[in-house]
Amino acid sequence: MEGVNPRLLRAVGPVVLLVASIAALVVSLEIAGGASPLALQDPGPVVRWGLPVAKMFVNVGGSVMVGPIVLAVFALKPGEKAFDRTLDVASIGAAVFTVASGVTAYFNYLSSFNPQVSASSEFGDQFGSFLTGTELGTAWLIQTIAGAVVTVLAFAVRGWIPTLVTGVLAVASLVPMATQGHSGDLADHNVVVTSLALHVIGAAIWLGGLLALAIIRSSLDGDRARVVLERYSSLALAMFVVVAFSGVLRSTSSIADPVQLVTTAYGVVLLIKVVMLVAMGALGAWYRRSLIPRSGERNAVFWAVLVLELAFMGIAMGAAAALARSAPPVNEVPPVRQTPAEILTEVPLPPELTPLRFLTEWDIDPLWLLVCGFAIVFYLLGVRRLAKRGDRWPVHRTVLWVLGMLVLAWVTSGPLNAYGHTLFSIHMLLHMLLTMAIPLMLVPGSPVTLAARAIARRDDGTRGGREWILWIVHNPVAKVLTNPIVAALLFVGSLWVFYFTDIFRLVMYDHLWHEWMVVHFLVTGYLFVLSLTGADPVPYRMPYAGRLVTLIVTMAMHAFFGIAIMSQDGLMVAEWFGAMGRDWGPTPLEDQYTGGGIAWSIGEIPTVITAITVAIQWSRSDRREQKRHDRAADRTGDAELAEYNARLAALAERDARRGL
Repeated sequence: MEGVNPRLLRAVGPVVLLVASIAALVVSLEIAGGASPLALQDPGPVVRWGLPVAKMFVNVGGSVMVGPIVLAVFALKPGEKAFDRTLDVASIGAAVFTVASGVTAYFNYLSSFNPQVSASSEFGDQFGSFLTGTELGTAWLIQTIAGAVVTVLAFAVRGWIPTLVTGVLAVASLVPMATQGHSGDLADHNVVVTSLALHVIGAAIWLGGLLALAIIRSSLDGDRARVVLERYSSLALAMFVVVAFSGVLRSTSSIADPVQLVTTAYGVVLLIKVVMLVAMGALGAWYRRSLIPRSGERNAVFWAVLVLELAFMGIAMGAAAALARSAPPVNEVPPVRQTPAEILTEVPLPPELTPLRFLTEWDIDPLWLLVCGFAIVFYLLGVRRLAKRGDRWPVHRTVLWVLGMLVLAWVTSGPLNAYGHTLFSIHMLLHMLLTMAIPLMLVPGSPVTLAARAIARRDDGTRGGREWILWIVHNPVAKVLTNPIVAALLFVGSLWVFYFTDIFRLVMYDHLWHEWMVVHFLVTGYLFVLSLTGADPVPYRMPYAGRLVTLIVTMAMHAFFGIAIMSQDGLMVAEWFGAMGRDWGPTPLEDQYTGGGIAWSIGEIPTVITAITVAIQWSRSDRREQKRHDRAADRTGDAELAEYNARLAALAERDARRGL
């Protein structure tokens, strides 16, 4: 191995990835039958084989688009050659992603409708209708356009913020295909879509970062290369957790019994993919511990391992593209839904809500389970780092943060999520906990202060977790959003805008809008509580009297909102809540009235707690101010008081001379 040229290995890496992907795709399609002729309306071998090949290039191009940008934002700095080369690689990946997405859209049209291919305007009109009038076509059209935008931006931008914006758009461009990336109408649709989106994004960051390292290595000297490798390794570890977790959840919707992993063709291909991902994780753990610290000494060995990891990733991606075109060995949801609830929500109507089911019913949201898990782990690691260097961190802050994240996980994946699409009252309870109760636990945790103290400061011009968090805190947008008046307007105004416009309807029908709802209400509630009681730094703090006035006005408007809901004569989103076919519990209108009562009564409890907290902080602030004055008086011998008395005496003497 010592005689192998590392440059040759780096050049061979992308080729190995591509060859492994194509070979694995062909073998997997043969095993699982994903390219077998259809009994009816077979589109022909070109489409049957061309569609999964195009989809595989979408996956590869998406990875080469996203991974390098994330690596540049987290591990490199503008102005250095490696940063520019990384964005050039991302631009090339985005171009491949764009073209492959367009080809995939075309093959999907041919596969779905089996039209007679021609150069006529009629064929073009039909294809245009497919792109704009069907969910499948629109998803791929949006993805193609987004990829084209990222292609231009990644080639043109070079600064911190433009690169960050480009990275966000690149990650977002992977989501549309996740909504259409599974074969058949599988049960647990929301879990499948969310898991697949997380899986695709995690794998893209993992693989794309690895490819970027192989290409930019010659632009980094020995010590700089080691630092960048360490930072990538941290990213890869986090993405391995995301890919593994989302992959398990996605597989449970396709494999009903673990035995099917070895008894069905689909299961065998899935098992190959799993083995490859586990092998990559093991390789990553090995070189993280053994090779990175000595990357300069054993350069050839390290890059040989990297090429091997790219080969494993290629096999996994080829298998994944084949699985997307193969039928899983589980019972799919029948084409014709049997109940109104299944038509609306794509899942059967849940059983009657009882006190026991309120504790035991679950509807997992993979995104928020991951968010809560990472938030708890990173917070505890930060506390541990402070303790190791002898710094104290208040125990109550840790307890409240962990408790808040556990409650958030329960709200987003427990009974409230299971029944929130069926009962308006449960949806309102979920909303109140998100925007009012959970922030009361998270804000005292002071995560920004902990991050600023626990995460190491970088001195090489790059931006890590600490630098990006502080950038967000000091960003002009954050200064506006954390203003108490703005935060209060967002907090209360969101209620009216959300429930009395079509946004509420969109949230019911579309899972992505539902995820946006959770983010929005959690963030607006957090900002409101932070502006009033938080210990983390904000640009402006209103005087305590102003905070109490703001809180009282907000409480009154919140109560009025609850009364407005209770006063409704008709159902909100009647075609949803009134058409569930539910034969248990209160009527939809009675349930809506209960939801308004929850917003009015239960929603006020966190507000009262916030008011008490503000009052206590005000009292403590006055005591601290008084103690400060007392200490100053002790140091100066009450000089300030003596000066004040002397001034009064002088005024009295002046008045006496004037005969007043």
